[in-house]
Amino acid sequence: METRSLVPHRSSSLELPIAHMRSVFRPHDVERKLAKLPGKDHENLRSTYERMLERGPERFQVKPSGIPEMQHLYDELPNFTEALDDVRRHVALSQDSRDGLEVTPMLLLGPPGIGKTHFARKLADLLGTGMSLVPMSSMTAGWLLSGASSQWKGAKPGKVFEALVEGQYANPVIVVDEIDKAAADAQYDPLGAMYSLLEHDTAGSFMDEFAEVAIDASQVIWIMTANDERMIPEPILNRMNVFEVEAPSFDMARTIARNLYAAIRKDHGWGSRFEGEPRDDVLDQLAELAPRDMRRALMTGFGNARLEARGEILVEDLPKPSAGRGRLGFLN
Repeated sequence: METRSLVPHRSSSLELPIAHMRSVFRPHDVERKLAKLPGKDHENLRSTYERMLERGPERFQVKPSGIPEMQHLYDELPNFTEALDDVRRHVALSQDSRDGLEVTPMLLLGPPGIGKTHFARKLADLLGTGMSLVPMSSMTAGWLLSGASSQWKGAKPGKVFEALVEGQYANPVIVVDEIDKAAADAQYDPLGAMYSLLEHDTAGSFMDEFAEVAIDASQVIWIMTANDERMIPEPILNRMNVFEVEAPSFDMARTIARNLYAAIRKDHGWGSRFEGEPRDDVLDQLAELAPRDMRRALMTGFGNARLEARGEILVEDLPKPSAGRGRLGFLN
């Protein structure tokens, strides 16, 4: 689909030139579909087509202006080093050219709670694009990704259509969370759409079953997360770079907790009332938690310390550890 250049846009953290505006569908296709609709019924489909024409087909296709400074991510996500290295390689390839940023679909494989979804959000921030989350554990039908036929009652477009047509970007990050939890049955295959979406050539003319208009999904940055690769079909595994993300070591977990403490303190006006560094015994206790539970524990700690008019979090300010819940088995 067509692209055209646009003046670079400056981000607060990076200079992110919007290298192109890219068309994600052909208006003529939509106009033709709209003209063929019967006078009655199909109101949802009619409003979808009208909305597409109103918004127009062009979306931002962004990439960093250079290889961005990523040390803060290596510090914040020390157990994602290999995945971050892969992102840097792809960013480097797209520099000094008119090419868009093309990232091979990646699978982050590892135990729950180690920050896989958080990594995806940070990647979207780094690249300056949007992010959509598709939780596969709640999916019971394939149409949630690819849309359901307009003949069905309550049908609507799928998540890929929504991200590209309703969003701002031609190259959003789409996170398919817990892909190994997809519940396929004889009638619907939740992963059926992925076979074409993960192939660059076929993704360029992806057909949502509701709108039945070709959508250019070739620039989507795909991130899958899973706990068990044995539950993922081999043809889908073969379309991705697989990164085994291990639980952080105890020292890594302390670093994650320290960085999270600093980020929370920086992001809130009340943060200036607290010490710049947390206590060692507080870090030791936080390091026992899964990364996704650390923020909640820290917010509780900040609140309890403030109630006591203290500018320092003590161990007793943190939630009491629950046996077997939110705990990590550390690497040696």
